Amino acid sequence: MNNPRIAIITSKFNTEVTELLYEGAVKRLEEKGVLVAKNDTFFVPGAVEIPVVALYLARSKQYDAIITLGAVIRGETDHYDYVCESVTYGCQNIAVKYGIPVIFGVLTTNNEEQALARAGGGHSHKGVECADAALEMIDVINSLPRDIEPMTKIKSYQAQL
Repeated sequence: MNNPRIAIITSKFNTEVTELLYEGAVKRLEEKGVLVAKNDTFFVPGAVEIPVVALYLARSKQYDAIITLGAVIRGETDHYDYVCESVTYGCQNIAVKYGIPVIFGVLTTNNEEQALARAGGGHSHKGVECADAALEMIDVINSLPRDIEPMTKIKSYQAQL
């Protein structure tokens, strides 16, 4: 696709990790010839706030893909489980409902060391992986038939449940 428009939503919570994820995603997109403008990047307080911004962006129909980046690190309470579940469900629901790739780059780790390892610190770089996934999904979506709207497909699937 020529000049895909990609939005990036990044949580400011656990900023040491999320800044690395963001930088990796932007750098990879630039390597692939995709410029991410400042007005296509959105910073939110925490991971739970990611889906509401993704919803607005999906509704705007201005983007070919949305990358979500965050780091949820397990603590001593059940809060971790609730945050992980709500963010995962929220992003997936938006992707399915609006037929837009919402690339899930929210790390869910047991500790900060694991999160840093997945943000380019030796294990992998989730920000880079998300940029690659966004570009690949744009190509896949563009190869699909245009005569069926995504909600039509979803409604027929839901009717079978």
